[in-house]
Amino acid sequence: MSIFSKITESIKEKGEKMGGEMSFFQHLEALRWHIIRAALAVLLFTIVAFIFYDQIFYSVILAPTRTDFWTYRMMCNMGTVFHNLFSLDPQGFCVKKFNFDLINTDLAGQFNLQFSSSIMIGLILGIPYLLYEIWRFIRPALHDRERKAASGFVFYCSCLFMLGVLFGYYVVTPLSIRFFVNYTISPTIKNLFSIDSFISSETMLTLVAGIVFQLPIVVYILSSLDILTPKFMREKRRYAVVLILILAAIITPSPDALTMMVVAMPLFLLYECSIWVSAFVQRRKKKRENDELMVR
Repeated sequence: MSIFSKITESIKEKGEKMGGEMSFFQHLEALRWHIIRAALAVLLFTIVAFIFYDQIFYSVILAPTRTDFWTYRMMCNMGTVFHNLFSLDPQGFCVKKFNFDLINTDLAGQFNLQFSSSIMIGLILGIPYLLYEIWRFIRPALHDRERKAASGFVFYCSCLFMLGVLFGYYVVTPLSIRFFVNYTISPTIKNLFSIDSFISSETMLTLVAGIVFQLPIVVYILSSLDILTPKFMREKRRYAVVLILILAAIITPSPDALTMMVVAMPLFLLYECSIWVSAFVQRRKKKRENDELMVR
């Protein structure tokens, strides 16, 4: 049976169970209110971000463009450590300056920038509550045993997402900025980046990292549906390593192998953690099956 067939059958089974208790329009009404509450939470965070945008803009959004940013200071410290251990040039890891300027080319560009980035900040901060509303919507369709197994869904998803966002903001984004803004093919060409381009790139890198860190949750769901097994993931580990290295090279297109490994190592750990999650699901299912056989 294919992956899509298993997912479709599982969704259909849950839908039939919910259908026996609520009509289609009742489901739509319930879903509508969950969406409204989640949208209001995002709107609240958006308004707060819009009000305090000056502080957020200089202290958060533009922070990776300054040489005193936390990541660059840690890189400089790492350079000193590697110099002592391997006699490498410590200055190669330090960021002394950035060769670029940010500009605005649209009449209403700065207002639109504040408005759109406030919405994005509100969405990121509202993700945990959005997940909570999703959980409240699907919870009635689950059996008691399934509810107990998925009781930490919101907590783990939120933690992994925020951990991924922090990884994207403090690791992926500054390393990418460090490479691109200092990369020149001729000293006669000046780097003048649109502020829209800068923020969209920063947002994309941060959000993608947050989504990638949901891998253990995805593996948990697929393992529960008997689509993934720890044996399969261990057998495909070599392919996963290659894909992770390619992804790290794309995210941080730097000739420095150490920089690529800084991004790749957390992804390796994430994959190994996903194998452990899949093994945990398999052990629990076997234990439940054995308990049911003993009862019979």
